[in-house]
Amino acid sequence: MSEPASISSGIAARYATAVFELAKEGKKLKALEGDVNTIDVSLTDSADFNALINSPIYTRDQQGDAITAIAEKMKLSPIVKNTLGLMASNRRLFVLPQLVAALRDLIADEKGEVTAEVTSAKKLTKAQSDKLAKTLKVSVGKDVVIQSSVDESLIGGLIVKVGSKMIDTSIKSKLDNLQNAMKEVG
Repeated sequence: MSEPASISSGIAARYATAVFELAKEGKKLKALEGDVNTIDVSLTDSADFNALINSPIYTRDQQGDAITAIAEKMKLSPIVKNTLGLMASNRRLFVLPQLVAALRDLIADEKGEVTAEVTSAKKLTKAQSDKLAKTLKVSVGKDVVIQSSVDESLIGGLIVKVGSKMIDTSIKSKLDNLQNAMKEVG
């Protein structure tokens, strides 16, 4: 991990721990989970939102006013809204993606869940996703939440990441391995 990424992760982890503990004390974990999902969707879908949190051209006050208005519009809980305001006043909004990831991990850990990132050649059906979650639960020993994405270049198969483990059964990787093996022979 590069030094700037490490610093961002450290900042995000401190904010995430504080927000998580406040939400847990106030029995607001369900609301926090909803807020995290809402922010994550905004980060994914809105280029303007990403520009706001990453651009150095906005002053602290401009970022603070904008993030407060956005939080109101998103109907975020007071804990998250205040945290975003604090992050804006400290010029720390750039760590928002890492904050979302850290909060997801803390919430999942509290619920006894683990997240599996699944990349497939085509969109998984509900039945396939459920079957995969059950299979992974046996292997991991915890409830598994599937976070899926599609990459058509895989041709077929799956890439499954659970924690630090990765299982790559994609046809693309098998073809790559075969190509490397043939280069070694020739």
